[in-house]
Amino acid sequence: METTAPDAMLPIPPGRVTLSDRRTQRTWTVEVDAFELAAVPVTAEQYARVTGEHRPGGRLPVTDVSWEDAVAFCAALSAQEGRTPAYRTSGGEVTWDPAADGYRLPTEAEWEHACRAGTTGARYAPLDDVAWYRGNSGERPHPVGGKEPNAWGLHDVLGNVWEWCWDLYDPEVYGSYRVLRGGGWFDEHWSCRASVRRRSHPTLRIDDVGFRLARSVPR
Repeated sequence: METTAPDAMLPIPPGRVTLSDRRTQRTWTVEVDAFELAAVPVTAEQYARVTGEHRPGGRLPVTDVSWEDAVAFCAALSAQEGRTPAYRTSGGEVTWDPAADGYRLPTEAEWEHACRAGTTGARYAPLDDVAWYRGNSGERPHPVGGKEPNAWGLHDVLGNVWEWCWDLYDPEVYGSYRVLRGGGWFDEHWSCRASVRRRSHPTLRIDDVGFRLARSVPR
């Protein structure tokens, strides 16, 4: 079943999603514009091809990449394809140009909207059909695209690796920590749900965290 191209970008329709914060018990609704999202997480071979950095693993999702690494990858791939960079880094601060056609990370709202693909439950399908998690992974990552996609054609949105999002997690308490979504190969089933959030420092590299590319659609 591993036929999905690692660089395939799929159209995600506009919609609305409700997010929640466990600490503050707050919920809020976000309107999501149409955008594009990669069908699978960035693979080790794709990362190596763009960055020139040796990354064994082929079609395994790239791991041990920080949020800052993911931002740099987006900029490098955008430059290689002649696209306007979505991100600019100055003095250690990263700013995002929403109008740019370059690659970027999805926002947390975009990620959840795309993950749900029109569904409203904790998962868009039975977990074993769509995700690699502790119950079936053998405690290791697996090549992307090996499980069933959701209704919008996205593979591995739940399980396999956690995915970096653009957003700050909770700046009042956690400062620069960024949002991770989706659950990973080492997580129990309760972490692999559409609404579950995790946080990490933007410089953290760990073996169950990767990322997926997004791209804005010109209005």
